Amino acid sequence: MEASVLDLRKNMSKVMSAINRRERVTLTHRGRRKAVIVPFAEEKQSRIKVADLPAFGMWKDREDLADVETVVRQMREPRKF
Repeated sequence: MEASVLDLRKNMSKVMSAINRRERVTLTHRGRRKAVIVPFAEEKQSRIKVADLPAFGMWKDREDLADVETVVRQMREPRKF
């Protein structure tokens, strides 16, 4: 997000919302970049493994999807009338 000094004064809630979303805010004054506001990292965010997600492997028992490349190639083929 980019915010001017005026934005910082008049729309501080929007700037704080961006910081709460873990966004970097570039502060400008008269069109020139002056500073960057970076959210303070109190703790490291753990990375989620794909294998731990509930949807991972939900189609592993389907025999028609055994060869993924063939399925994707068929899906990308143009329609035949």
